Amino acid sequence: MPVIKEKQKFKTGVIKGIKAAIPIAIGYIPIAIAFGVISVQSGVSVIQATSMSLMVFAGASQFMAIRMIDSGASAYEIILAALILNLRHFIMSASIIQRFRGLSRTTASALAFGITDETFAVLSMREENDNPQEEKYFAGSLIFTSYASWVVGTFIGGVFADVIPQSISASMSIGLYAMFIGLLVPAARKSWRIAIVSVAGMALSWIFSRFMDTGWAIVFATILAALIGVNKNEQCECE
Repeated sequence: MPVIKEKQKFKTGVIKGIKAAIPIAIGYIPIAIAFGVISVQSGVSVIQATSMSLMVFAGASQFMAIRMIDSGASAYEIILAALILNLRHFIMSASIIQRFRGLSRTTASALAFGITDETFAVLSMREENDNPQEEKYFAGSLIFTSYASWVVGTFIGGVFADVIPQSISASMSIGLYAMFIGLLVPAARKSWRIAIVSVAGMALSWIFSRFMDTGWAIVFATILAALIGVNKNEQCECE
């Protein structure tokens, strides 16, 4: 019986995770294709571009890295710039892992690697489940499906880089914004707290970006918006 129950948890979690990842995959594939096209047209091989998607899995950093490689930047400069740009991932990973206490370090690290803005949005807006095993399988399948779509899209873009005009590949990036809005709006309509935090985060990010690096602006905006959300939640509990 325990084995049957475990299989059922696995099946349920995986199916739900894949379904939740479909909108992300639809948004990722055209952007990944664009990345593959731009990479190859910048002198990077298909294997190198695909390997970058396999090992990095961070769209903004990958596009930035390709531009920096094309301009002759050193490896140190690229790594430092990517680290600053992705500082928010430390916050997101630390937040999500709190929902999966008891996981092995290896499993937790694998989940943390797959945390992107989009997977974080889906996981953080999902109601906590009393079944930690099912949640683990849900998160794993959500992240793997999103990750696979990004890697496959990069490979396709690299292979067909000579066929797809750069002007078309560049226009594909709008899919990322459309996808993120599609994930955020339904959750914001259900919860005014999410709406407040979202608006606060966007406003703060815009303000901070006026006088500091984009990476730091996102980090500070995320922290302050989260504090606003916690404060609003505490006020509601007091009432």
